Amino acid sequence: MAWRMPAETAPHDRTWMAFPREGATLGAHDADRDEGYAAWVDVAHAVARFEPVTMVVDPSETARARRMLDAGIEILEAPLDEFWMRDVGPTFVLDPDAPGVLGAVDWTFNGWGAPEWAVWELSARLGRVVAEAAGAVLVPSDLVNEGGGVHVDGAGTVLLTETVQLDPRRNPGATRATVEAEMARTLGATHAIWLPRGLARDYDAFGTNGHVDIVAALASPGRLLLHAQTDPGHPDYEVSSQLRDLLKREVDAAGRSLEIVDLPAPPVLEDAHGFVDWSYVNHYVVNGGVIACGFGDDAADARAREVLADAYPGREVVTVDARPIFARGGGIHCITQQQPSTEAAA
Repeated sequence: MAWRMPAETAPHDRTWMAFPREGATLGAHDADRDEGYAAWVDVAHAVARFEPVTMVVDPSETARARRMLDAGIEILEAPLDEFWMRDVGPTFVLDPDAPGVLGAVDWTFNGWGAPEWAVWELSARLGRVVAEAAGAVLVPSDLVNEGGGVHVDGAGTVLLTETVQLDPRRNPGATRATVEAEMARTLGATHAIWLPRGLARDYDAFGTNGHVDIVAALASPGRLLLHAQTDPGHPDYEVSSQLRDLLKREVDAAGRSLEIVDLPAPPVLEDAHGFVDWSYVNHYVVNGGVIACGFGDDAADARAREVLADAYPGREVVTVDARPIFARGGGIHCITQQQPSTEAAA
């Protein structure tokens, strides 16, 4: 059976998220945990303005979730440990030959390469749980991969990163050819653009080793949003330059050269743990809107909204403070997952 992953800009039936639970990711102190819960809830409420939201909640957190979430947000109880839904949940796809059929690619998940600190065994089962709840055909995959490690334009092009899909901790022995064949089978991607690496902080102990959704996004076929670090004092200055030079030479599945649109990073360079990876590229497109990352800088956040509004015409751009999410290892795109509409595709 052939499958195709629509662009994020295609109509959604709903958004899936996972509610935080206590553990290393959420934080060791009450104040840290409260900050994390509030950040996830803020994103859920922002998304719910535009489309339905289903929140997967570990039974240990059900009472808190019901207390913090608006009544309109659906709660699905299921055991979980990690709660980055983009990565631990399935990637939804459609069957182009059978209108109305929803699929759910269940990537193999090993905690972003099986680092010693990660606990992922419960969340590795969420693909099946979410697929069943959504009424989707399960599409199993032996590829160790995460939703944040791929980005598509819905027209055959997929962005990948050599240090993710070819990571020996994930897929020992994998080659570009074997990964691309799996992308064609599961996502309908006929042309892969490989980035050599991701942002600097993503290679720290708690990073993903180069997820693409924090550095580049295909806003539409032929148009790519690129994280632009403009300060030479930040290591991502060289990363941005390297990626821009590479992408200028790339084409998409239709053979078009890419129009590269810079999304400048906010001016803050460091936090208590080193150089930040704050990126406006890690936004989430919803029905009629865009949920943008905010970093507490009014001018920079406003500039990002302008770029995103131009990239996604006719959509309202809403900023949500993403600093508490980034402090835990990701951003707004990382904690959300779209379920494409089967009716719109029929």
